[in-house]
Amino acid sequence: MSSIRPAVRVHRAIAEIGKDAWDACADATGDPFVSYDFLAILEESGCVGPRTGWAPQHLSIEDDAGGVAGVMPLYLKSHSQGEYVFDHAWADAYERAGGRYYPKLQCSSPFSPVTGSRLIVRPDVDVDEGRSALLGGALTLCERIGASSLHVTFPVEAEWAWMGERGMLLRQDQQYHWENRGYATFDDFLAALSANRRKTIRRERRDAQEGLEIVALTGAELTEAHWDAFFAFYMDTGGRKWGRPYLNRPFFSLLGERMADKVLLIMARRPDGPWIAGALNLLGRDCLYGRHWGCVEDVPFLHFELCYYQAIEHAIRLGLPRVEAGAQGQHKIARGYLPSPVYSAHWIADPALREPVARYLEREREAVAADIEMLTEEYSPFREER
Repeated sequence: MSSIRPAVRVHRAIAEIGKDAWDACADATGDPFVSYDFLAILEESGCVGPRTGWAPQHLSIEDDAGGVAGVMPLYLKSHSQGEYVFDHAWADAYERAGGRYYPKLQCSSPFSPVTGSRLIVRPDVDVDEGRSALLGGALTLCERIGASSLHVTFPVEAEWAWMGERGMLLRQDQQYHWENRGYATFDDFLAALSANRRKTIRRERRDAQEGLEIVALTGAELTEAHWDAFFAFYMDTGGRKWGRPYLNRPFFSLLGERMADKVLLIMARRPDGPWIAGALNLLGRDCLYGRHWGCVEDVPFLHFELCYYQAIEHAIRLGLPRVEAGAQGQHKIARGYLPSPVYSAHWIADPALREPVARYLEREREAVAADIEMLTEEYSPFREER
């Protein structure tokens, strides 16, 4: 094992660390959302930066030879948008009491509610030593700049538990994930469901596909014309749902240029007509991540087809054990996506806020765990779980 130096460096852009050094740590995770390319694309496209309220403060630690031994994707935030772990009530209560909640520090992959490593240590470095240096550096930075808090969102469970043992406040929520139980085909998956659910899914797929051409694109198949069409879907749907979508058009071009092999873009159109809908997925080592969907024509069940059923088909084809279909949506349960816990860890400087939040989170964790159990028992579409 390599030893690390006690110093922690703060970087105002991921380019200061460099692709080779960052990915020497991050490649082992198999997670595209903490790869150098993904985080650099967000910065270079202008989706992330001081003007958007996401000012990079990435941390790095070094080994005895001066090489980067660990990294932490970290941002100074002036708001709580684009995080998917909601602390607006904490901010409101603290500021009504005379406190200043912003700025805060956020450790995450921006705009990406997907579970992954956040305290990212090079494989030949002691994990505990590396995590301790990174977390300690983040807390020190928090104090030095006068930030109210540090929030580590969507870490893997092992990191979450580790941070809890070191005094971080632990939060638990739920998403809906599909697990590949050794299926060779989509029909194998259907065979594991109740008869009513099989019938419903077949009908939804038939109705969604009728009169449409559905195409899955990756790698060199992706063109700027595809990104033009998809961006129109993204803006239309995102504008109606959120008011201001987070990603801009240059982001998608850079994604296609640098990460095309990690992209699975599923598009739909009428034969010889323009594209009318699309779903963007990223491919990890052990997961297919559904991220964005949009359409310019309302077709019954097309959202389910492109976002859920096509994702399952491709995960089976690629031998991936899991599909994460994004945040929220109990309707996913009926389509084979069961409730799964997701995690975050929080450090709050002021005891006057920290203590009531700690009490709230204890009750919330119990409620979330009970909800996951109830939803699985009552609504699972799988025959053996009913």
